[in-house]
Amino acid sequence: MSKGEDVSAFIAALPHLRRGEIVALRSLILAAVPGLSERIKWNAPSFGRPDDRVTMRLQPGDRLELIFHRGVKPKTTSFAFADPTGLLDFVAPDRAVLRIETGTLGTRRNEIADLVKRWIDATA
Repeated sequence: MSKGEDVSAFIAALPHLRRGEIVALRSLILAAVPGLSERIKWNAPSFGRPDDRVTMRLQPGDRLELIFHRGVKPKTTSFAFADPTGLLDFVAPDRAVLRIETGTLGTRRNEIADLVKRWIDATA
């Protein structure tokens, strides 16, 4: 994965209405799981240890979502992940989407950080 400076430069040049929330979300993720690698994937920041496991989705429009996944290809091995927050929308047994509505990042900060940490641990 590329260095954080590349991600910083990408975000700084990003013409996105929610850039401030993107910066805050990136900081939250990196603080939740020390030692994460990051790079640009799917035209957005992606995080893992070492492989991608959580990737932002920033398009179309002013979208801000986190895609929780186990890599590019679906896995055939059994996988279960408990979401006590109800924030995740499972679109496949091993892939979920967390939609972050404008202005809600601050109120769900701890829950999002916990989900990211637990997902990274569960998919290591």
